[in-house]
Amino acid sequence: MSAKTPTVFLSAGEASGDQHGAELARELRLRVPGIRLVGLGGSRMAAQGVELLADLDRLAVLGLAEVVRRLPDLWSLRRQVFKTLDRLPVDLVVPIDYPGFNMPLSRHARRRGIPVLYYIAPQVWAWKMWRARRLAEWADEVCVVFPFERELLERYGATVRSVGHPILDQPVPDVRSENCVLGLFPGSRRQEVERMLPVFLDAATLVVAQRPDLHVLVAQSADLPDHIYSDCPPHMLAEPEAVVRSSRAAITKSGTITLQLAISGVPMVVGYRVNPLTYTILRRLVRVDHIALVNLVAGREVVEELIQAAMTPEALANEALRLLDNTEYRDRMVEQLMVVRNRLGQPGAASRVADACVALLGQRAGTT
Repeated sequence: MSAKTPTVFLSAGEASGDQHGAELARELRLRVPGIRLVGLGGSRMAAQGVELLADLDRLAVLGLAEVVRRLPDLWSLRRQVFKTLDRLPVDLVVPIDYPGFNMPLSRHARRRGIPVLYYIAPQVWAWKMWRARRLAEWADEVCVVFPFERELLERYGATVRSVGHPILDQPVPDVRSENCVLGLFPGSRRQEVERMLPVFLDAATLVVAQRPDLHVLVAQSADLPDHIYSDCPPHMLAEPEAVVRSSRAAITKSGTITLQLAISGVPMVVGYRVNPLTYTILRRLVRVDHIALVNLVAGREVVEELIQAAMTPEALANEALRLLDNTEYRDRMVEQLMVVRNRLGQPGAASRVADACVALLGQRAGTT
């Protein structure tokens, strides 16, 4: 690498990406003192010294209908980012997940001759398989976090590095199975919390009616304003990690949180609901049988999924009570969750991605 201090552009579009981006930023600073980090993200990335062009609130939209309403703002932000890449001497672009925004970003960087390392590949195995070919064309390297992704992307010509799932780098909470706590995890994006939380709370009310000894905790996203949780008494709110640590069972949305619950051994039921138009379109496009990441990694249904109209308070409550009261059913699920955890690889994802970034920076320095 040359004496010039490199500049890296990191782009994360939601809370989980902000966490992964922060971990990567920390590792890059350890390896390259003085490195300049700019990009898109949230409070965690900012705390690691990333100069943010915009925060997560401008990016975090849920579903196709919501995207349509936010298109003018998203296009404006895209133009702002592209102008930044045109103006700044950026040495490497690292898109983190969030393909709706980050795939066009990768294409623009490629056209500008800026190397691209894509961290957490688009879920081409679920839908939009054409993205695999575009990813191979626009990214110098793709760092994948699921064991089944590498072979698929390599078939399309991508250079792929398996790094393990970054959730394994987070401390595993010491979950105490004797806790009488039901955890609710409605998400980290405004739209999904507004849609999921009322149903989850109604389900919890039904559960507590059967189990008066039970306490309920709601995972509160630090990136959302307090008024989003106005239906929850303050004593019910806690940071997600604390809720995981306290929960004997969980009602949760799909996504990365299901993996966090899995590696902590917390049995769960998954509920999810999107705009009806979004769901109608996705039913025709999606090519997988499950939506919960824990089930996708397992290759079968380990935890029950209640989607759209099936996500009722009664259905969620019935499954939650089963997880709480049926010891044999509960123990069998916990055992299957440990199998999922073992399939996620080894800790150190951010470190491996940082090594890949440094290698690409070195290659660029050697050609300039």
